[in-house]
Amino acid sequence: MDLFEKADEAAKNEAAKLDNLSADEARQEIIRLSAEINHHDMKYHGEDAPDISDADYDKLRQRLTQLENKYPQFFYDDSPNKKVGASAKQGFKKIKHQQMMLSLSNGFNRDDIADFLSRIKRFLNLPDHAPIDILAEPKIDGLSASLFYKAGKLEYAATRGDGVEGEDITANILTLPTIPRHLSVDAHDIPDELDIRGEIYMVRDDFILLNERQQKDGKKIFANPRNAAAGSLRQLDPEVTRARPLKFFAYAFGHCSSDWDKYNIHTQSDFRENLKKWGFSVNEPTKLCHDIDALLQFYDHINEGRHSLPFDIDGVVYKVNQLSLQQRLGQVSRAPRWAIAHKLPSETAITKLTDIIIQVGRTGALTPVAILDPINVGGVMVGRASLHNEDEIARKDIRINDNVVIKRAGDVIPKIIRPLADKRTGGEVKFAFPTTCPYCGAAAVRRDGEAVRRCSGGFNCPQQFSEYFSYFIGREAFDIDGFGKKQIADFLKAGFITSPADIFKLKKHEDAIKSGEGWGELSFQNLINAIEDRRIISLERFIYALGIQQVGQASAKILARHFVTIENLMQCLHCQSDEDMGRVKQILTDIDQIGDSMADDIIRYFNTPLYIDMIRDLLGEIQVKSADIPNKTLKISDKTIVFTGTLQKMGRLEAKAIAEKNGAKVSGAISKKTDYLVAGDKAGSKAKKAESLGVTILSEDDFIALLDG
Repeated sequence: MDLFEKADEAAKNEAAKLDNLSADEARQEIIRLSAEINHHDMKYHGEDAPDISDADYDKLRQRLTQLENKYPQFFYDDSPNKKVGASAKQGFKKIKHQQMMLSLSNGFNRDDIADFLSRIKRFLNLPDHAPIDILAEPKIDGLSASLFYKAGKLEYAATRGDGVEGEDITANILTLPTIPRHLSVDAHDIPDELDIRGEIYMVRDDFILLNERQQKDGKKIFANPRNAAAGSLRQLDPEVTRARPLKFFAYAFGHCSSDWDKYNIHTQSDFRENLKKWGFSVNEPTKLCHDIDALLQFYDHINEGRHSLPFDIDGVVYKVNQLSLQQRLGQVSRAPRWAIAHKLPSETAITKLTDIIIQVGRTGALTPVAILDPINVGGVMVGRASLHNEDEIARKDIRINDNVVIKRAGDVIPKIIRPLADKRTGGEVKFAFPTTCPYCGAAAVRRDGEAVRRCSGGFNCPQQFSEYFSYFIGREAFDIDGFGKKQIADFLKAGFITSPADIFKLKKHEDAIKSGEGWGELSFQNLINAIEDRRIISLERFIYALGIQQVGQASAKILARHFVTIENLMQCLHCQSDEDMGRVKQILTDIDQIGDSMADDIIRYFNTPLYIDMIRDLLGEIQVKSADIPNKTLKISDKTIVFTGTLQKMGRLEAKAIAEKNGAKVSGAISKKTDYLVAGDKAGSKAKKAESLGVTILSEDDFIALLDG
């Protein structure tokens, strides 16, 4: 009897025992089956060395499904039988991108695109009338993925994740017929290491057929092709992915071990042509444009024909065609300077507003949300819409039971444009915005100059506290797999977590947690492993995770680069007097991109005893890595530089970007702490002030010489 026959016999014997299992035996069997299925997934998809037949594998899956249906209390979070469309993060390893996987900035009208072109020319120090080649292509509405090839062979694939690291989806990607495992060229004709970026998507006809099949089988109906593609790809079982009609468009590259000039690839257009030679599909149509009129003409053409395309799009992407210019332009925060997404016009619909509820966020902000009669807008079912704040409700005179016009553009949360006052019947009710928190009863305070009311209860407000925890463990912060809102709610209710540091002490509640509904040995250990993996965190992620008002990812990165260590940050921002507060505010506002209002929020946070105690408790459990300062050997590393006047060899924006990339701190104002003023033509008052303060004044050539070391 061979291996496959033995497996057949074993499967028959196990199936016969199904009805005779006790609850505890069923739980043990579910854990065993899950582990066995995961093993076979790895053997088949990861190693190309299956040790059971496809039929035997299907029987294992069927048995697991039957047991989980019969004993739903043992349907664990890490089960291979995840719901269709669910985010099965627990089953995926993390992969760090060798080059950050960026998002795109958005434009919505001619002025936005004109500003995009103008910014590029200013950065490159080009005159306004200078032509610049821009490649325009449709923006596919799918799920971004990165494919890493070594010597032409696919090594691994990952989702975008937070841009720095994504989820390992290699086994699932290998089920897509439109993705080549080997590039269709001689190894000498491609870089040894090559990261291809693109979009996983589903064509519209396939999406309709999938939903018909889902409905017939009594399974979840997907709202749109993008959700269907994302849900199909991020499955623990690659066979689910294999059964879905997914496709892949390649359109960009990340890490590349060689200079593209070596392969006679100088432009984005050249790269696209090579993608086709290597065996990839590319999105069509495209057009090479030389001015804004040509770009907008192509945009109008795409917009008019968007519904005739076989796949969904949500805009048109404009990319600087010359790769050497892309490299010079680089990126700002999470987006490249050399590309922009021109979003397609929003789509509108009319429906009834049945209620207004108040949500309380992690910063205490009270946000009104409209509850709507569900309606399809641009292919997506919409049941809620943002109302922003109390002024917005009053300004538009929006009432409960109104018929309203809503609009949705791309992934933007739907919003209400206006009520249809002429449709009112007298049954409409004006909404009274609460002046106390609906969750804790604390006063909802509106600061001068702000449109938002905030709960004053702080962490004493259970909703605010819960929302903060969700933010703290979220993808851009500590990014703890398998830890979601349900777990947070359960642990808060049980008293297992009363501060963020308690997350790292959950192991002491092992017995109590494992005895809870939905928990077992495997699921608990998976959670503990995920928590342990996050005991070391970068300074920028740590700052972001603190949840300081107005401090997002970009601001957290700026603060991390400036202060370098968490100890230095806390020491520098601590205030013991009003004089200290003025000094600290000056330190913060001297940092480029940090203004008065953000500085006030940062100072307030780091001088609130509750938050300081919270940070100290955290530091007793975790390690915060110091920020990386690039090229520390350069003479401008850690120096504060101000630029003024007109530079000749590069634009001031490019000069600032180069300085920051090489470890300098760029400021917009001269002070005693300024190390260098780089003065171009017509330097003006800044040069005079620098001279009076004894600040070293450099010419553009002096600055370039410092860069050369």
